[in-house]
Amino acid sequence: MSGALHQSSSRGFKNLLPYLGPAFIAAVAYIDPGNYATNITAGSKYGYTLLWVIFASNLMAVLIQTLSAKLGIATGKNLPELCRERFSKKTSFLLWIQAEAVIMATDLAEFIGAALGIYLLFDLPLITSAIIAAIGSFAILEFQRRGYRTFEALITVMIFVVVLAFGAQVFYAHPDTSAIALGLFTPKFEGVDSILLSAGMLGATVMPHAIYLHSSLTQKRIVGKNDFERKRIFRFEQIDIVIAMLIAGGINAAMVIVSAALFHKSGILVEDLDVAYQQFGAMLGPSVAMFFGIGLLFAGLSSSSVGVMTGDVVMQGFIKRHIPIYLRRVITTLPPLIIIIWGVNPSKALVMSQVVLSFGIAFALVPLIMFTSNKKIMGNLVNHKITSSIAWLIAVLIIGLNLFLLYETLFA
Repeated sequence: MSGALHQSSSRGFKNLLPYLGPAFIAAVAYIDPGNYATNITAGSKYGYTLLWVIFASNLMAVLIQTLSAKLGIATGKNLPELCRERFSKKTSFLLWIQAEAVIMATDLAEFIGAALGIYLLFDLPLITSAIIAAIGSFAILEFQRRGYRTFEALITVMIFVVVLAFGAQVFYAHPDTSAIALGLFTPKFEGVDSILLSAGMLGATVMPHAIYLHSSLTQKRIVGKNDFERKRIFRFEQIDIVIAMLIAGGINAAMVIVSAALFHKSGILVEDLDVAYQQFGAMLGPSVAMFFGIGLLFAGLSSSSVGVMTGDVVMQGFIKRHIPIYLRRVITTLPPLIIIIWGVNPSKALVMSQVVLSFGIAFALVPLIMFTSNKKIMGNLVNHKITSSIAWLIAVLIIGLNLFLLYETLFA
C-alpha cells in the first residue's frame, strides 16, 4: 500500500514538474531590493505591526499572478499583445511608454541593490561595485539565451540562496513568535506614517512588470489543444504560483521579522541598507551581515535579468518592435550608473523607484481584469463573477493606496 502511494506521489510530481518555473521567474519581482528598503524600515520603525501588510499583499499577488498566467494559457497571447489588439494604436503606444518607464524604475532598484550587495560584501567603491554588477547581469543574460529551462533553473537557485540567507538571519535574530502571529493576523496602523509605509510595501510587492511577464511565460510554454487541456494546464500552474508566492512572501516577512527583532527591539531606526548591514555586523557578527549582503546581491542580479526579459515582452507586445537583448541591457544599465556616479543616496533612489512602480500598477492591472473577465477572450477559463469582484476590489485598494503614496511623497 505504501509503495503504491509512493509511486502515485512520484507520478504526481513528475506530472507537475514540466509546469513548474514560470511563477518562480515572476516571483523574483516580489523580492527585489526595493522590498528590502521598505521592509527593513517597516520592521525597525513599527516592529511586527505591519507584518499583516506582507500577508495581505501576498494574497493579492497570488490572485493577480493567477489571472496573468491564466490569460496566457487561455489565449496563447500575453497582456501587451492583447492590449495592442483591443486598444487603439495611440493607447498601445502610451501604455508601452509607461511600461518601459516602470521597467527602468524596476531595473534601477535591482541594479542599485546588486551594486550595494557587492559594495557591502567586498568593501569596494560603489562605482566599481556597479560595474561588477553590470558584468554579472550580462553573464546571466547568457543563461537566458540558452533556453527558458536553463534560465528558470538559474533563477530558482538564486531565489533559494536568498531564502537561505534570510532563514539564517531569522534563526540568529531569535524573534518573538507570539508577536509574529499577532502582527500577521491583526491588521492595524500606527499613524499616517505607517499607512504611507504600508503603501510603499504594497507597491514594492505587487509589481506591474510581473503582471506583464507572467502572461508571456505561460502563453506558449505548454499549449492546450482544447478547453480540457487548457484547464488542466491552469490547475498545474496554480500550484506553481502558490509555491512561488509562498516563498516570496516568506522572504518579505523574514525581512520585517529580522528588522523588528533586532532594530525595533533596540530602539534603532534603520532606513538605509548600508546602515542595516553595519548594524547586523555589530549586533550579530560579520557572518550574519554577510548573509544580508549575499541576499541583496542575488536578489538584485536575479530580478535585474527578469526586468530585461519583461522589457522585451512589452516592446514586442505593445508596438511589435524588438531590440537585441544586450542593447537593452546597456540602455537600462546607464541610468543607475549615472545615479551612482552622481553620488545620490542609493537607499533614497530605491524608495523613489517604488513611487514610479506604484504609478504603473493601474495600467497593467485594469486591462488584466478586463480581459480575464471577458468570456469571448477567455473561453471556459473566464473569471468567476466572485473572482472578478475580488480582483476589482483589490485593484481599487491598490490604486487608491498608491495614489495616496504618490500624493504624500510629492506634495506632503
